[in-house]
Order: sequence, then C-alpha cells, then structure tokens
Amino acid sequence: MGREVILKVENVSKSFDKHRVLKNISFEVHEGEILGIIGASGSGKTTLLKAISGFLLPEGGEVKFRYDCFQDKRKEHSIPVFCSIYSRPKLYRNIFGFASQTPSFYEKLTVVENLRYFGSLYKLSKKALDSNVEVLLALMDLRSARKSLGGKLSGGMERRLDIACGLIHDPEVLILDEPTSDLDPVLRNHIWSLVQKINRRGTTIILASHHLSEVEHFCTRIAIIREGKLVELDSLSKLKTKHAGSQQIILQSYPGKYDNIAKALKKPGGKVFDIKIKGSELVLYSDDPTTVLHDLLHTLEMMGEELIDVKVTRPGLDELFLKMSEKEHHKGIRDERGLQ
Repeated sequence: MGREVILKVENVSKSFDKHRVLKNISFEVHEGEILGIIGASGSGKTTLLKAISGFLLPEGGEVKFRYDCFQDKRKEHSIPVFCSIYSRPKLYRNIFGFASQTPSFYEKLTVVENLRYFGSLYKLSKKALDSNVEVLLALMDLRSARKSLGGKLSGGMERRLDIACGLIHDPEVLILDEPTSDLDPVLRNHIWSLVQKINRRGTTIILASHHLSEVEHFCTRIAIIREGKLVELDSLSKLKTKHAGSQQIILQSYPGKYDNIAKALKKPGGKVFDIKIKGSELVLYSDDPTTVLHDLLHTLEMMGEELIDVKVTRPGLDELFLKMSEKEHHKGIRDERGLQ
C-alpha cells in the first residue's frame, strides 16, 4: 500500500464469563486508510473496537500506536517507535476519537454545548476549541442545529453529532461502531459521504458495519471476523480474487423471459453452473464468461429478446461473505465428523 503503519494489534484476546470473544487477533492499520471490520452478530466486532480504543483491557495481547509520527510530523526519516495504548492511556486518548453505536452525547445540552464539553476534556486552548467547533459544525452539516438540544435531534443528526464529539480534538484515528445502523438509505449515504470527507482531511478511520455493500464501496481494506477470529484482511479486489472463484454476468433484456433464457443456457456440460433471477436482472455464474457471453447473445437473438444491459463482474461482498461462511460451516461439519 505504501502507507506507514499507525497501529498494531498483536494477539489480542478477550473473554466474558469464560466465553472467549476475541481469539489472538493480530493485524496492522495503515495511516490514512478506511479499515472496515465485518462479521456476523456476536462475532466480536464491537469488543475488538473497544479493545483498540482502550476502553477494554484484554487479558492477552497488546495494541500499540506509532508514537513518533504523532509527536513530530516534520521528521521525514524518523524511526518508528510503537507504544502500548494501555501503558500510555493519556497520550493515546489525545490521538484517537470514538463514536459508539448508541449516542453518547448529553440530551439536555445543545449541539454546541456538547462539542464544547467534550472539547474541554482535552488540553485545547480556547482559540483551538472555538475553531474546532466551527469547523465541525460546517463539516458535519450541523450549523443550522447548533442551538438545538441533543434530545431533540433526528436520527441522522444524532449520528453526526456523535461523530463530531469524537473529532473535537482533531484525532489522528477515528473509530466508529456501526455508524449507519438504524438509518434509512439516504441518511446512510450522507454519513458515508461525511466519513469520506473526514478521511480526506487525513484522519485514519477504523469502523465496524453490517451493511456489506457500503463497506465494499467505501473501505480501503476489509477485515472479516468470525467467532472471535480474524479470518481475512485485504482489499476487496484481492478478497474477490482469492474467494469468489467464478465471475457473474448480469443481464437485462426485454421482454425479459428469463426462465426461458435460463433453460436454454443451463445445459449439461455447459459453462454456466448457476443462474439466479434477481428482480429485473438475470445473473449467470461462470468461470468462462467470454464463452457464455457468446452463447448468451446468440440465445437472445434466437428468442427475440432485446438486450438492454449486460456486464461482467465478480460477486459483491455480501455474496462473498455468504460463500465464505458456507465454506467455513461445511469445514466445521467435516471436522466434527472426523473427531467422531
């Protein structure tokens, strides 16, 4: 990637009431990236974020931050020095910001009062705090609500204020837990747009989300957590190359008699091994899309179907995640049978 490592997670483990939630998780976070963490409910995503932010002390492992790059950014050739976030909590608190899944601001304070209160927790001068408040009101589209009470805000404004409170001290790393949960598609897009703006300002972002299609489009790299273990961490393109295997041909035609097209294409010994009808689209799965496209165009002509749109791509992150989960499930069943 060519970016410096800013955080190191080393063999982190965490248990609650003898239930091991995190199991020896290790990875690195690169400066300036948006790292998305995905996994099924209960996989350990939130626990991992809390361990990275220092809110939870793991019984095993370590989280380290790059001390020198925060102390003097003018040093072009400084030697990386990594410190434990648990041994230097006050210093690390100034480096990261955190916004949880549920709002953590005060409902009886106005938007500006909340920002000023959270800013007072850090050693900011009055001038710096005043400047940060105004910058965040503009950045998060909260200027019109600056005098509104926290308890009177809409769901989208609540989320924006929560993120603003986490950014009030201008941290190097922003950690977000499900930033778009319980929001409608329009508000989710707005939040993602803001996340991108924050990232372009130089902030490294680590977030957990269950909206896989959004993670797919906005995150630099994707970490997949399953039952407390890190099973994959890479860019989407590399994950697709490694796990998707087949490619998909997505077709739209008129009048769209997809059942008939599917019967004509799915034949013994053919290059199409699966076909799905998804709304107004016919999706073909194949390891040889060039041959299938040739057969498809010939079939459409023979059936009097007018081609509206066709594209070749690999499956999206949601399908990839399901495929990996099924593969892991079948592997577990085989392992269990082997032990019997």
